[in-house]
Amino acid sequence: MLKHALTMTFWWSFLFSLATATTAAINVAFTPIPSTLDGPFEPVTAPYDVSLRGSAVDLPDTDPRVRRRVKGFEPEQISVSLSVNYDSVWISWITGEFQIGNNIMPLNHTTVASLVRYGTSRIPLTHEAIGYSLVYNQLYPFEGLQNYTSGIIHHVRLTGLKPNTRYYYRCGDPSISAMSDIYHFRTMPISGPRSYPKRIAVVGDLGLTYNTTDTISHLKRNKPDLVLLVGDVTYANLYLTNGTGSDCYDCSFPQTPIHETYQPRWDYWGRFMQSLISKTPIMVVEGNHEIEKQAGNQTFVAYSSRFAFPSEESKSLSAFYYSFNAGGIHFIMLGAYVPYSKSAKQYKWLEMDLANVDRSMTPWLVAVWHPPWYNSYKAHYKEAECMRVEMEELLYSYGVDIVFNGHVHAYERSNRVYNYTLDPCGPVHITVGDGGNREKMAIEHADEAGNCPEPSSTYDESMDAFCATNFTSGPAAGKFCWDRQPDFSAFRESSFGHGILEVKNETWALWTWYRNQDSTGKVGDQIYIVRQPDLCPALITLPKGSVADI
Repeated sequence: MLKHALTMTFWWSFLFSLATATTAAINVAFTPIPSTLDGPFEPVTAPYDVSLRGSAVDLPDTDPRVRRRVKGFEPEQISVSLSVNYDSVWISWITGEFQIGNNIMPLNHTTVASLVRYGTSRIPLTHEAIGYSLVYNQLYPFEGLQNYTSGIIHHVRLTGLKPNTRYYYRCGDPSISAMSDIYHFRTMPISGPRSYPKRIAVVGDLGLTYNTTDTISHLKRNKPDLVLLVGDVTYANLYLTNGTGSDCYDCSFPQTPIHETYQPRWDYWGRFMQSLISKTPIMVVEGNHEIEKQAGNQTFVAYSSRFAFPSEESKSLSAFYYSFNAGGIHFIMLGAYVPYSKSAKQYKWLEMDLANVDRSMTPWLVAVWHPPWYNSYKAHYKEAECMRVEMEELLYSYGVDIVFNGHVHAYERSNRVYNYTLDPCGPVHITVGDGGNREKMAIEHADEAGNCPEPSSTYDESMDAFCATNFTSGPAAGKFCWDRQPDFSAFRESSFGHGILEVKNETWALWTWYRNQDSTGKVGDQIYIVRQPDLCPALITLPKGSVADI
């Protein structure tokens, strides 16, 4: 009783003092938003509404939102992404037209400059930065399959920026009169315990359907300062090279000589998203639909070519795992489809990155990867168990506060959990794989009769092993699935949507999940996530070391 009395007393004083409280929070001032201090919560499942499938139909290439609107080598598909700290960002764009067909000739990327002019005033843009460019191909040595070559992809890093400052920029090649319009972005605030971006949007498994357009429309209205995309970007690998698509590639095209992809879907996605990500930085982690295995066993070519990552700056030297700061939050982006065992480069990098986090400057520690470890849906149940077995103890030891995932096409929020046991020092795991792609929504739960998957369905290619086993303790001991909604699952709902994270100070953060079908003022799920550093200090501190060999 004392605990709850203190919680409520703190809540009222906290709510009263929040000058930056959201409209949603103000509207429920007399119905306090719950916090993790009130948990763990009894599991809740929102009933499924069959009308919520929405328009899971792809935008056609005739839709004006995905058509090419520039001429010659003028920039398009412009985006901003962050570097490690506030003082640097990446500007990316594409010039020239992609080509798809049997006889294609890649563009010469050295013929078009990669230049950005920028400054704190629209006129004049007093600074200039030069970057690099590349062209990538998807080539199939089989008769009847079309080959693809991209436009020229440019990446330019801007440095020496001031914190929490609006910058204006133009990108392109002035020598051939191919410069973009003037765009703007705002840098992240300086790292510190009381310094945070106001709103961070979190979304996953987007694709490019009419559901996606609803999600992005709602997301834009929340005016985020940063977008986290937790994998599965375009779903280009659900198409043959002639553009024919399917909800299930292996079901529809079992006889194709190689798993084809239709790369123009990436260009359509970049054009559609430009209005958002040309001014709001986007940070992406790879999903399974980005693997896109092609001839020569090449993988992740589009993903690693089209986005800029602070890999070198965060000393990972990989596009598949990296870290960055956004004010007082340290984000760790992890790769679930590249080696992650304790002997792998990724794990060793993670150890060193965590050891170098200064929690006095970045109190919040947030980890992001694609497939969830804590998932009660039938879809992808225990699929990432090998990764959990390898990495969970390390993340727990350093006191990770929140984990964001996608992959499962539904929404789920956990209680604080570690090793399948409710633990006040474990992170809150949040699955937001509900961005709006064309694949089926996850509506079946593994704990419902007849829905428990076979353990043989959980083979992990990264580890070449089966790691998922029956539970050894707790209410589900001796079983592969629970026979009711698991205790770790606090809330789950099969609807499309997106989330907004608002960190208020070094201990309190508001998480809000919005359904697509609701108005912008109504929320689907909302909770204050509260850090308790005195109760849950980081349990280990490894010596700082060199990462030159990683």
